[in-house]
Amino acid sequence: MTHNTPLSPRPLRHLSEIHRRVMTAAQLKSHGVATAEMNEQCRPGGPWQQLLPGVVLLHPGPPTGEERLHAALMYASRERTPGVPAQPNAGEEHAAPAYPEVMITGLAALTLHGFSAAPPLTALDTVDVLVPRMRRLRSAGCARILRTAALPTPRQVTGIPVAPVPRALADAVAELTDASAVRRLLTEAVRGGHCEPASVVRELNQAKLLGRPHVVDAVDSLLAEGRAIAEDRLYAMVHEHGLPDPVWNVDLRLPGGPHLGGLDAYWPEQAVAVELDTRAPRQEEDALWSEYARKRETLERLGITVVHITPKKLRDGTEQQAAVVRTALMAAADRDPAAYVVVLPR
Repeated sequence: MTHNTPLSPRPLRHLSEIHRRVMTAAQLKSHGVATAEMNEQCRPGGPWQQLLPGVVLLHPGPPTGEERLHAALMYASRERTPGVPAQPNAGEEHAAPAYPEVMITGLAALTLHGFSAAPPLTALDTVDVLVPRMRRLRSAGCARILRTAALPTPRQVTGIPVAPVPRALADAVAELTDASAVRRLLTEAVRGGHCEPASVVRELNQAKLLGRPHVVDAVDSLLAEGRAIAEDRLYAMVHEHGLPDPVWNVDLRLPGGPHLGGLDAYWPEQAVAVELDTRAPRQEEDALWSEYARKRETLERLGITVVHITPKKLRDGTEQQAAVVRTALMAAADRDPAAYVVVLPR
């Protein structure tokens, strides 16, 4: 038997009980249901209904949120892989459906990721589905097709392929005009630990959304939220890993000379500094990166070791970052003394 061999005909009562109760016309045919019979079952007032072109809901009532998700994925993937069953076979009720090269994105994806600021699935008029740019497929019914040149790697949430949070956010924000809704979603992304601000801003920039005033305002709040969280993590790293207490949030100056720059943490005796890199990857930020680099070079010429830490490294590798700082502090005894600098509160 090959993957193209039709399954033996099965009674329609079995189909009404199948997991999630959504099937494509091709899958129904593989179960022995002819097109004419499918059309008869989907007549007005009949036991089935055509939810999307080529996708049938095997009960007469309104679809559940999960059924709409699977229907949208089936619609988006059915022409791409007609031989791949998107429903489990008999005895495989808990098998995950296969949806290659398609994924849920936008508000529906954020709901699946657990965002409290995203509406429930049943409240969404449409389900956004991300597909490769070359797919010849139009939006229909509850399925809105979004194309991309490069598909991200999806996450599996209860057997459903879902776009990563930064991409789902960008696709959701593209359709939102409510500034408070955008702000709530972006804030929850960072506060809830779903992702770092930089990855969100990168996606918003690629989607050309940073020219919208309500998005820019929300991004400013996002970056402030992200910096506050990163600072808290830095405090926790120092205390939980037994590092000596630094002076926090200081400015350095040469005696009677120029301002050298601000630092998040500084150990004067060892001349070791930590700087959090909370820049967002926006088009105009090349100059800001140059400023970071110039400050670091200036401080290191004065004998000050600068440890550069990103919020992502603090979140995912706290122990490793603590080890880097500890190594820098221990190495201070082997270095020439640093130039004297004035330390001022920032």
